[in-house]
Amino acid sequence: MQPTSALFDDSLDPAVRGFLHSPANPNGDALILTHGAGSDCTSPLLVALGEALAGHGYTVLRCDLPFRQERRTGPPFPRQAERDRAGLRNAVAVMRKSGAGRIFLGGHSYGGRQATMLCAAEPALASGLLLLSYPLHPPRKPEQLRIQHLPNLRTPACSCMERAIRSGALKR
Repeated sequence: MQPTSALFDDSLDPAVRGFLHSPANPNGDALILTHGAGSDCTSPLLVALGEALAGHGYTVLRCDLPFRQERRTGPPFPRQAERDRAGLRNAVAVMRKSGAGRIFLGGHSYGGRQATMLCAAEPALASGLLLLSYPLHPPRKPEQLRIQHLPNLRTPACSCMERAIRSGALKR
């Protein structure tokens, strides 16, 4: 297991709060991982990914989006999504200050969607995206797609489903 330390940077608004996985043999690259709407940065999925990727040399920041920093439970409010994207932007700034080379954004569900929306608007922000369970539509509303921004996305992106298909674990 790689060393993990708490990180809190309130020099930006919104603040960046989470846990930093420091690799024994850093490769110079960093990944910022965010949670879904019903979770926080201590979710078992994010912890496992943080540990695994730190084991491969990545510095990994698991961080709470601003809506979760403000309240422990409950879903994000749509009118505050821009603030969550600002929190992601600030997390990238914190990792840049630390001297990271390439910076990747990743997120589970809501966190991944906010990362794609941010990178669609700011293509040079991150070197790539790691999407975990991308929410194509709101719960129980399959007719309401959440993909309008994807044609504008220029940042390379990889989803777990895509990796599973390419590896042969899943067939199209």
